[in-house]
Amino acid sequence: MSRLWLSGALLLLSMQAIAADVDASTGLIIAPGWENVRAHCGGCHSHALVTQQRADRQTWLDMIRWMQDSQNLWQFQAETEAQILDYLAENYPPQPNRRRAPIPVSLMPPTTPSE
Repeated sequence: MSRLWLSGALLLLSMQAIAADVDASTGLIIAPGWENVRAHCGGCHSHALVTQQRADRQTWLDMIRWMQDSQNLWQFQAETEAQILDYLAENYPPQPNRRRAPIPVSLMPPTTPSE
């Protein structure tokens, strides 16, 4: 079964690579604006953190503002910020049904009442 799963995972990755060019060192989709994301986002955290997130333009902006307010992220020039937001919103938009289904109650561990 693990070989089947691995084969499926490799096929999915291959299909994604065909659909969009991906930078081998960052995992970012190569599209207009990706260089700004590579330069500005990878300075503080892994690019994988970017590629795992999915959000609309406003939510990406909210995340940037939060990082600027609380994590010491520098301010961007307006044009750079617009290019980053355009790239993120286009290439990493929200994906419905991306999360797994909740664990059935019957499979959850028993709970004990709190005192």
